[in-house]
Amino acid sequence: MRISPTTLAIRSSLLIALVAGSVDLAGAASLRQGTSAFSRQDYITASRNFIPLAQAGNPTAQAWLGFMFETGRGVPQNYTEAAAWYRRSAEQGDGLAQYSLGLLYDKGQGVPRDVVEAGKWLNLSTAVAPRRSREARARIRDAVTTKMTRGEIAEARFRALSWAPRPER
Repeated sequence: MRISPTTLAIRSSLLIALVAGSVDLAGAASLRQGTSAFSRQDYITASRNFIPLAQAGNPTAQAWLGFMFETGRGVPQNYTEAAAWYRRSAEQGDGLAQYSLGLLYDKGQGVPRDVVEAGKWLNLSTAVAPRRSREARARIRDAVTTKMTRGEIAEARFRALSWAPRPER
């Protein structure tokens, strides 16, 4: 049986993470249960799975929880909570959370409206986007950029270039 290079890379990454102790099997199972519940539209169960993981620092669970607060699925709609969860995930390098946080800054939902901060997060998100999402994220980033002065564009790029992910403790 031949294993594809992609499968091999994923398995290698998972093995390294397990050995390093950054992934626990119970957490991975709970994350899968949460995403499965969400896809079944059982948002209460999804939130019950995501909340403890998010509180423990799991960036994927934090991004899911941010989305749930943004849309009011399984939890009361609350843009401030959504922004807080997106930020925790985005600070750890989650591209989807970076994208979502950038959009909240652009709209001023849950955070003060700040096109420079929006540009920073959208630049970071576009840089790490999977190939199939990169063009769409770039279009949104570029649309936000049209609202900015040259100085604001430069500041957003500087902030993005100066940024580095920070794991939660």
